[in-house]
Amino acid sequence: MVDFYQFGKTETMTRILVQQLNINGQIITGPLGSGLNTLGDVVNRLVTFIYPLAAGVLFLIIVWGGYDFLTSQGAADKIKSAQAKITAGIIGFVLLLVSYLLVKLVALIFGLGNGII
Repeated sequence: MVDFYQFGKTETMTRILVQQLNINGQIITGPLGSGLNTLGDVVNRLVTFIYPLAAGVLFLIIVWGGYDFLTSQGAADKIKSAQAKITAGIIGFVLLLVSYLLVKLVALIFGLGNGII
């Protein structure tokens, strides 16, 4: 347990991670809810939000590249720009998928249950 000094009191790292504050006997729980006891729990909660957000951004990049390609009217520089956007979107999708699978593999190797999600 790591102790540190905050607001004139010594708090443990666990209390900060679970976002729970005790003021005059009244317990205030943070927006992340209960069940967050370790840093790994916090990361798991964040990853369930970050991966779908990244997938949405990648989809929008591919659509943007497709739109630019369709509206290029045969201009070579616009076609090249649109192809670069589509390529970047596909590479980003592959990297997102590989990172997800890599984390699942590491979790499986070290016996960390189901991994991230």
